[in-house]
Amino acid sequence: MYSWGHNRRFNSYTEYIRSIFGGRVQKVVVDAGFTCPNRDGTKGTGGCTYCNNDAFNPSYCNPIEPVHTQIAKGIDFHSVRYRRAKKFLVYFQPYSNTYAPLSRLKVLYEEALAYPDVVGLVLGTRPDCVDEEKLHYLAKISESHFVQVEYGVESCSDKTLQRINRGHDFETSQQVIQRTHELGIHTGAHFIFGLPGENLDEMIAEANIISRMPIDTVKFHQLQVVRGTRMELEYMADPSQFHQFSLEEYIDFIIRFLERLSPDIVVERFAGEVPPQLLHHLSWDLIRYDEVLKRIEKELERRETYQGSRFKTQDSR
Repeated sequence: MYSWGHNRRFNSYTEYIRSIFGGRVQKVVVDAGFTCPNRDGTKGTGGCTYCNNDAFNPSYCNPIEPVHTQIAKGIDFHSVRYRRAKKFLVYFQPYSNTYAPLSRLKVLYEEALAYPDVVGLVLGTRPDCVDEEKLHYLAKISESHFVQVEYGVESCSDKTLQRINRGHDFETSQQVIQRTHELGIHTGAHFIFGLPGENLDEMIAEANIISRMPIDTVKFHQLQVVRGTRMELEYMADPSQFHQFSLEEYIDFIIRFLERLSPDIVVERFAGEVPPQLLHHLSWDLIRYDEVLKRIEKELERRETYQGSRFKTQDSR
């Protein structure tokens, strides 16, 4: 049925990391004070229409503090819940974490890697914020440390990307993901379901497109309308343009999507969480991600299905 070395019905990121390091490894988020070419005028201003980075920046992150200080606070923050974690990945998350001269990136990344028990880096960024020089540097680091570059792709539709003011097309994502993979760097991608103008059939069809890409890991998030964004204004003006999933509908959708997704791709997340005070409206009644995951796994078991059960080999990468 499935052969990932564990009994879960999807290719789990937790087990993927465990297979690499032999035990639990905890991510520690760092805010290094980056910005974005879609905010500083290089590509545009105002950012993507859905974006408010306060929605996912942990409380212990403060960009005015040195990287090592944030790491120390992050380890302390996680030590209560994740006492078994003895190794850590530093996750440069807010904004575009390769959007700076390589000289600055080297200082930040190497400061993080020098911290005791840090075994690697995870870099959240945009596909238009890397180049050959940066990728070759990351490939060199990856010879001795775990390095994952996580690209915000968001949608496979150029029409959608233009509508949300993304500032790049899907081809840009495809090209840089291919190059990152060729250099032997762990390659991740992030996608949002429910962006304005997209219907369920279009979203389901992305499973085949994603499966053909040389991606190691994926994160999936349902669209959440966040306060203080341009998307909030669009939603208030015309909510009919948005596919707002109920929890039950989203679980059904994600299982149908998962069935069509290549079993080789590791799934890190199925849904997102935003602090309730930042949401325009609450659609899932404050249910935490752990509970959402449990319900997805329970439904996979009830349906006796699993990741890739409807995946067609000819659609593979």
